[in-house]
Amino acid sequence: MPNRTAYGPPAPALIEPSPENGDKRTVRSEVVKVLRHRRTDRGMRLEEFASRCVRQGELHELVTTDHVETEEGARIDRVGFLGFVEISVAGVLDRGDIVLVDGEPIGTLLGFDACHFPNHYNVLIHTAWTLTGPEAGLRPGSQVTFRPPPSTDGDPGTGRT
Repeated sequence: MPNRTAYGPPAPALIEPSPENGDKRTVRSEVVKVLRHRRTDRGMRLEEFASRCVRQGELHELVTTDHVETEEGARIDRVGFLGFVEISVAGVLDRGDIVLVDGEPIGTLLGFDACHFPNHYNVLIHTAWTLTGPEAGLRPGSQVTFRPPPSTDGDPGTGRT
């Protein structure tokens, strides 16, 4: 049974989206490779950018962390590796986006590490604890979406389907 409960209530409150963010569509992707390891000494560095454009067909690595720091250069050591996804619907990934696997929320987009760029970004996802691909129920073909968070004015979110 997949463990998708690491999303928990703290993530959205801790990772605030930028007030500059306007309406956008949901970015969609599909898992092409599942990863199953974690580290406590990874040494990723958070990029200064709170958003990144992703193109259809690009591959990016999804990594979970319980870190909440959002300052440029913040060191991210505690990580769980989910896997690689291929972007099927291009768009903009923003800090604070809700990350869903097959429609179930697993975390909140924290930011990006570019140690492998231009090959791919490490997309860092805040979860209550580090999750690996199998723990999150990932398999090749799983659908991973990045949805805008609900707005603070009571609107349930503006991501398009």
